[in-house]
Amino acid sequence: MRLRGQRGFTLLELIIALSIVAALLVIAFGGLRVGIAAWTQGEDRAEAHAHLRGVAITLGRALGATYPYRAALGQAPDTVLLFRGTDSRLEFATQMPPFPPAIPVAFTAVVLATENENGSALVVRQRVLPNRAPFSEAAVVLRDPVVQQVAFRYLNDTGSWQDSWDADTENGLPRAVQVTITMVRQGRTETMPPLTVALKAAVQ
Repeated sequence: MRLRGQRGFTLLELIIALSIVAALLVIAFGGLRVGIAAWTQGEDRAEAHAHLRGVAITLGRALGATYPYRAALGQAPDTVLLFRGTDSRLEFATQMPPFPPAIPVAFTAVVLATENENGSALVVRQRVLPNRAPFSEAAVVLRDPVVQQVAFRYLNDTGSWQDSWDADTENGLPRAVQVTITMVRQGRTETMPPLTVALKAAVQ
């Protein structure tokens, strides 16, 4: 039984109500898309920074275990201290290589550099010691395109930073090496805070 005064929705009222619901759904899904995009960007950023932290830790461990290894290079009769660095390339001998070889060895020659072949990337090379071409014939063990640039500085005995270091000329290792890693993410350059690694063999 229909009560007096009670009536159903007209077609116009129904259309208006459905339009309002549709508009609310559009707004809700738009906000959801924005939220998902922001969350995805945040996840990508966190993943990239976690990756860079892992790279920095790996390089830091290798540098911290730098050893003042002396060897003759090529056909030269005299030995030299195997540590040479510029602001973009570093060659050194370590007791803890970034990627340990299958067979344990005491010392490994390591090269860290930014190379631009097929796009800028961090390239890590290694070769076990002893040998007479530890750096020039070192094999690539990592090519990381996430890292667009790696920069080095070297701390001398007076507490000043230098952009290059030749251990044979300087008569020893630097007291520390500062490593700055830069990546490009979604077209933007981001630089990690510098990592300063004390060389234990230099301060003993």
